[in-house]
Amino acid sequence: MTLNPAIMKAVEQSGYRVTVGDVAAKAGLEVNLAQQGLLALASDAGGHMQVSDVGEIVYLFPKDFRAILRNKYWQLQLKEWWEKVWKVVFYLIRISFGIVLIASIVLMTIAILIILSSSRDNENSSDRGDGRGMIFLPSYWDIFWILDPGYDYNRDRYRQRSADRASEFSKQMNFLEAIFSFLFGDGNPNFDLEERRWQQIGTVIRNSGGAVVAQQIAPYLDNINAYNSENEDYILPVLARFNGYPQVSPAGEIIYYFPQLQVTARRQEQQSVAPYLREKLWRFSEAGSGQITLAVGLGIVQFVLAIILGSLLRDYPVAGGLIGFVSAIYGVLLAYATGFLVIPAIRYFWIQWRNSRIQERNQKREARAALVSNPDAQLKQKLDYARQFANQKVITDADITYSTEKDLLEQESERSDKIDEEWRRRLESGF
Repeated sequence: MTLNPAIMKAVEQSGYRVTVGDVAAKAGLEVNLAQQGLLALASDAGGHMQVSDVGEIVYLFPKDFRAILRNKYWQLQLKEWWEKVWKVVFYLIRISFGIVLIASIVLMTIAILIILSSSRDNENSSDRGDGRGMIFLPSYWDIFWILDPGYDYNRDRYRQRSADRASEFSKQMNFLEAIFSFLFGDGNPNFDLEERRWQQIGTVIRNSGGAVVAQQIAPYLDNINAYNSENEDYILPVLARFNGYPQVSPAGEIIYYFPQLQVTARRQEQQSVAPYLREKLWRFSEAGSGQITLAVGLGIVQFVLAIILGSLLRDYPVAGGLIGFVSAIYGVLLAYATGFLVIPAIRYFWIQWRNSRIQERNQKREARAALVSNPDAQLKQKLDYARQFANQKVITDADITYSTEKDLLEQESERSDKIDEEWRRRLESGF
């Protein structure tokens, strides 16, 4: 069975001693999936099972279980290696768009200058040796800083070196990456929405002692409509994931309790949780305003140069050399210049539409959360009934009757010693 990274993370966050309920609530996984994943992880990472006197199972893991897994499976080592390689490859992909932008501007500028200079009278050739018309980069501009893949880690160093610049370039990302961000954005800000949804639901159930009403879970769900809001059918996926059960009160109200989430390997304090699931709004770009302005300016320059170059090439006899090469790829240059301005424009309006939908969903969840924070008399009655089922059973070392860590005979001897000690204590105290 493939090991689940979410389970491994939950084990680490819980102090390497967990129950199925601990992992299901913290990772937001289905209880059955958490059960299977813990068994697989314990088998592969040298974990142990501890059984309490009432049959509850605690899983105990070594703190270096990740190192054990890496040494055991070459696939994990290969995956870690590929993640490092992909980080470099993706960085090269990101900066490639900026490099192409700069290269195309330089190439088209040179081609335009060559075409224009060839149409001049040869009598001006004597003026070409004085250096006029040549382009120099300012000596104070350290161009190599924009190629540094470690901008995120070295931004403080760049700020110190460039204190006299308008250092918007070094605050967030280098300029070449800003070009990619301007074109395509920086990814989905809600890529982990489902993970956050189930983690928050698990936390709400845990904070409520394993017993809740449907209205407490509603602010974290989206499958609520006019048809299922009254009969509370929207809670069914939560019951299926966390092995929950409905319970009807004498007044006919339904509450839901989750026995397996009530069992924990250590006492759980109230954890902070957002009152409702809030989707993050899409941003056009994480680049600084100065970087975006510069990207737009260069895009306009690139497009204007492409138009000028196209008009000059129509009347220029192309033979070969640089002009022949530029003529051959002119269609690509024009397409890139056009796309450089069109793609961000389309993406901008698409983001506005998408954010309006996100805000609408957030407002609905927030409204459902407000009903819980200010409950009416009927909801208060349901909440009071749910508290009757709230419970937290902490399995301590004293509750353990069997563990795979030790030999069975050794554990029987220890159990016998405990019983003898208990009887001696009672005799000395006179029962």
